[in-house]
Amino acid sequence: MRHTTIVRQALCTGLLALTASVAGRAATPGPLPPATDRQLAREIFKELIEINTTHAHGSTAAAVAIRNRLLAAGFPATDVILVAPPEHPAKGNVVVRLHGKERGQPVLFLGHLDVVEARPEDWTFDPFKLTQKGGWFYGRGAIDMKDGDAAMVESLIRLRREGFQPERDLIVAFTADEEAGGDANGPAFLLKDHRDLVNASLVINLDGGGGAYRTGERAYMEIGTSEKTYLTYTAQTTSPGGHGSLPGPDNAIYRLADALGRLEKFAFPVMLTPTTRASFAARAELPHGPNSADMKAVARTPPDLAAAGRLSRNVYFNAQLHTTCVATLITGGHAENALPQRARATIQCRMLPGDSEEHVRSALVRVLDDPNISLTLDAPPIVSPESAPTTAIMTRAARVVHSMWPGVPLVPTMATGFSDDRQTRNAGIPSYDLSGIWIDADENRAHGRDERVGVREFDESVEYTYRLMKVMSEAD
Repeated sequence: MRHTTIVRQALCTGLLALTASVAGRAATPGPLPPATDRQLAREIFKELIEINTTHAHGSTAAAVAIRNRLLAAGFPATDVILVAPPEHPAKGNVVVRLHGKERGQPVLFLGHLDVVEARPEDWTFDPFKLTQKGGWFYGRGAIDMKDGDAAMVESLIRLRREGFQPERDLIVAFTADEEAGGDANGPAFLLKDHRDLVNASLVINLDGGGGAYRTGERAYMEIGTSEKTYLTYTAQTTSPGGHGSLPGPDNAIYRLADALGRLEKFAFPVMLTPTTRASFAARAELPHGPNSADMKAVARTPPDLAAAGRLSRNVYFNAQLHTTCVATLITGGHAENALPQRARATIQCRMLPGDSEEHVRSALVRVLDDPNISLTLDAPPIVSPESAPTTAIMTRAARVVHSMWPGVPLVPTMATGFSDDRQTRNAGIPSYDLSGIWIDADENRAHGRDERVGVREFDESVEYTYRLMKVMSEAD
């Protein structure tokens, strides 16, 4: 209860007081870094894009490239540490420290180096070559998240060149294995085996948050303060089988299909967290859609369930209001001319903070409603706490955002996916997603074909990251 009260107070004093109407304002350009820094950032971006850091290749080559650039810029070798798990030498991480005046605990910036797979035959351009065309940069990792990595490397070089000394140590960790398929997650490894390198009182992750365009205008800037947890279950049933010419009443495929049909129609109850309640309250003040009244009603205590039902017709708002479970894979049978002996489905759930695996499992068992269907959890969930959108963090974030794009509202956001925040939050470090990239939701190609980021947006994000590092490294 006290946590909720703090968040609500922070919303009133640290969020709504910082917002301003964006109605009718065009997406005017933001400030850019000096030409030499802009060019350097693009060179670093190109170098990182053209290093294949998919799961099979690992991140060590990219980590080495970053280390070499920082050493060439004058960072002492003792402050640029390359480290990888002994059993996974290809999964390298590089951690750099810019020493401060010891006026507080360090702040840690995070950026992952790995990317998801990209098949060249599926792309218009070579995914592992940076291509500039029509105001866009194309390449695997362009938006997730080598753009952010390049911005952080360039900002570190610029800060050192300028002789900037933060009030507290500024640490930046470029890490391995955030994406699916990872077996040597960088932050988890560093926190477990090299805590001294990354120990901090605050984490800023550029792998989330960011600006949202709506109808060509800068609508709002998200700051990620929490995320859902994924749970993967296997639902399986068996039947006697037999010859395909003699079908009977006991068919594993039909039984499983009936159960999945019941799951399709099921919705978990409405549940709000401090972040999602604050987010709906903030979105209700934005002049970008017809849902403001429903958002305001949902943000009340208790929430208006009729309003929640209307909002849930939108898949994004549905994910913000509910734990969700959906069938994503299905297999069954063993031969064309034989009755099935087994049918299996994968059910992917995304659990809200505050929900529990026990509650999700009991709901699934009830909805599948078949004692002959077994339900197995594939792996224990990694549940992470929320990081409250406090007045202090919202004020600092707003200072940076408004120095770039005056008047843009800040909206605390719960990610429906997951990131390395789950590692640092579980280590007791408040963690916030504060990317400086602006994007229209319809243009988000992260993990997709022809992944891209706007050229102007990339350049602006470099300046934003430089300013963000300076502000976030101030003493508390």
